[in-house]
Amino acid sequence: MNPGTLAGQIALAAQISTAVRAGSALPQALAALVVEARLDAAARGAVQDIAYRTMRERGLADGLIDRLASRRPPAELRELLVVALALAVQADAPYAEHTLVDQTVEAAKPGERGFVNAVLRRFLRERAALLDAARQRPEARWNLPRWWLDRLRGAYPERWQAIADAGLLPPPMTLRVNLSQGTRDAYLARLAEAGIGAEALATAPGAIRLQHPVGVAALPGFESGAVSVQDAGAQLAAPLLDPQPGERVLDACAAPGGKTAHLLELADCELLALDIDPERLARVEENLARLGRRAQTRAASADRPADWWDGRPFDRILADVPCTASGIVRRHADIRWLRREADVDQLATLAAGILDALWPLLKPGGRFVFSTCSVFPQEGERQLQRFLDRHPDASVLPAPGQLLPTANTAPAQSDDHDGFYYALLQKRAPSGGE
Repeated sequence: MNPGTLAGQIALAAQISTAVRAGSALPQALAALVVEARLDAAARGAVQDIAYRTMRERGLADGLIDRLASRRPPAELRELLVVALALAVQADAPYAEHTLVDQTVEAAKPGERGFVNAVLRRFLRERAALLDAARQRPEARWNLPRWWLDRLRGAYPERWQAIADAGLLPPPMTLRVNLSQGTRDAYLARLAEAGIGAEALATAPGAIRLQHPVGVAALPGFESGAVSVQDAGAQLAAPLLDPQPGERVLDACAAPGGKTAHLLELADCELLALDIDPERLARVEENLARLGRRAQTRAASADRPADWWDGRPFDRILADVPCTASGIVRRHADIRWLRREADVDQLATLAAGILDALWPLLKPGGRFVFSTCSVFPQEGERQLQRFLDRHPDASVLPAPGQLLPTANTAPAQSDDHDGFYYALLQKRAPSGGE
C-alpha cells in the first residue's frame, strides 16, 4: 500500500500499534518500519504522528471496539480499528470524518472492508452515547491500564485523578536557558524578537515554556548552545548536585545528555558520562558538541564499576536510574501500554543494584543525587528508605522529593512539569577520620 496516502499511513501505524502491544517501544518500532517500508521524511512524519495519536487514545479506542463490534476482530484488524477510532475521537485530528472512514476501509483487506465500514459509520452516528458509555471504564477515561490507576489511587488518594488527567494533555515545549551564556530574561527578549511567545517557569532558574511548540531551528542561538529543550522538572537535577569547578563528577545513566550538558554549563568539572547503550550515548556526544562542552563518555553498565571505573573516587554522582517512566507519559505515550505491573518491582530492583554499586565510588563528604522520572513510590520514596537502611553512612539533605505532574492542576500552571523524584545524599566520613 502506498505510504504517501492516508490509507497507507493508517495501515503502517496499525503495524506500529501491534508492535507496541507486543512489547516494542514506539520509536524502535517506527525506526524498523522506516527501513522496511522505505519511508521518506514526509511519510515517516505522518506515520509517527498517527502512531503517537493512537497511543494517547488507545484505551478509549479499545473500549469503543468492545461496544461496536458484535464479534472479536482478529488482532491485525483490531489494531486498524484502534488507529481509526483513536483518530476519530480527537478534535484536533487533521482528517475529515468521511475521509478517515474511506481511507481506513481502503487500508483493510478486501474481505474485511464491509465490517470496518459498518463499525466506523456506526461510531459516527452514535458518537456521543458510545463515548459516554466507554468512558465509564477507568482505562478508557484515562487511557491507562487498570493496575497503573490502582497504584496511583493507592499512593495519592486525594490527587490520583489530577495526575492521570495530566497524562492526557499534550506536553509543553520547555527550554533550558544556558545561564553561562546569558540570562533568562535576555533569552525571553530574543524569543519575543523572533515572534515566539514564551514565559518563565518558577520550577527552575533557566526554565521557559513556549506558548506553541516550534522546530529547534527556529530557536535563536540553539545551534550555538544558548538554549536546550528539557522539561522543567528535569532541570532540577544539575543544580541539586551543584558541581564545582575542577571536581570529578559522574553522570550515570547519562543518555540522552540533557543533564550532562546542564552540569557542564554550571561548572567546568571533570565529568564522566556513562550509559549502557552506545547508540544513546552518541546523542550525549552530539549534545555536548552543540554546546561546545567536553566530557569523557563511556558505554558500560553502571552497576558493574569493575568494567569502567579507574579507582579514583568522585566528588559528586548523579544517578538518574532506570524506572517505569510513569512520570513522563504525556511525552512518551507508548510507555503506558508497554509497562506491566511486574516491571515496577523489577526496575526498582535494577535501580537498587545501580545505587549500591555507585555509592562506594563517592568520596566521604561527596554529594549523590538519586533521581527517577517515575511517580510510583516504590521507585522513589521507598527506594530511598531501603537504600538508607543498607547504607548507614548516607545522610539525607534537603531535596524536592516527589514531583507530580502539574499540567492543568494549578490555576496559573506556573510550575508545569513532568513527574520526577529527587533525593540528595551526602556520604559521612568514617568515624574518627575526615
